Amino acid sequence: MIAANRTRRATLKTRRTQHQAAARIRRQGTATLATHCIAAGLPIREARSVAGSLRKNAAKANVTGTPSVSYTHGRARHCTRYTPAEVARIAVIYRPRKPAYRTAAAKLALAA
Repeated sequence: MIAANRTRRATLKTRRTQHQAAARIRRQGTATLATHCIAAGLPIREARSVAGSLRKNAAKANVTGTPSVSYTHGRARHCTRYTPAEVARIAVIYRPRKPAYRTAAAKLALAA
């Protein structure tokens, strides 16, 4: 595959994933922390990392979320879904070091 086409396809894939995550949050009103991070513009691997840190800060912010079930690749997993307002309360406490995580935290805080 031509390298330029590979980068274009990767760009389109990340843009589509970000848009789908944002649309899911708009439609359903709640989403997992990783989905909120993807909608804020982080790649999937980094979104998982930030979501773990946000999960730790959720207890400090007294945010419980809604228990739910997430279906991924045919597996059902227990998860907690949060509204954009709850994620904003968690993101205010979150203090990342990496610049990409800082911009994502700012977007999450403004999402509510």
